[in-house]
Amino acid sequence: MSKPFRHTAGFGKRIEYYLIGLMLKEGIDVYVPLVDDNAIDAIIKKANGSYVEVQIKARSQDVKFGDAALFAAIDHTERENYYFVFYSERLKKTWIMSSREFIEESVLNKSGKNIGKRSIWFNGTKADKITGQKIEYAKERYDKYIADNFMIFH
Repeated sequence: MSKPFRHTAGFGKRIEYYLIGLMLKEGIDVYVPLVDDNAIDAIIKKANGSYVEVQIKARSQDVKFGDAALFAAIDHTERENYYFVFYSERLKKTWIMSSREFIEESVLNKSGKNIGKRSIWFNGTKADKITGQKIEYAKERYDKYIADNFMIFH
């Protein structure tokens, strides 16, 4: 049975507030813009008084197998003091990257309907050694971006 549209349409906003809530629990000063015109889901005031802008991207439990941590068609050029927080519900993982790191690690689409946009795929698939069934896994090359907390923003 498929999920109702309202459930899937609201997933991204629910995860934004979930992650912002975790940031607040860590004592981070988080401000939430009323509109998302500039791909900014949160503004964080760091302890040193500087600010960073944060874009939160999330993939739900219900995405197609193999796409648990695929973040595609992201329109982005490098920005100072700008971070991405990527969350995969199925893998139960969060990755945090600066704008520069995202540009270095992502792929620029050179053709098709999303030409000029960026994509990053934090997961792969492989056969389970015991069962032989295909499973999704987080690619090790991105382990340095995995975040269990938001210390980077303190």
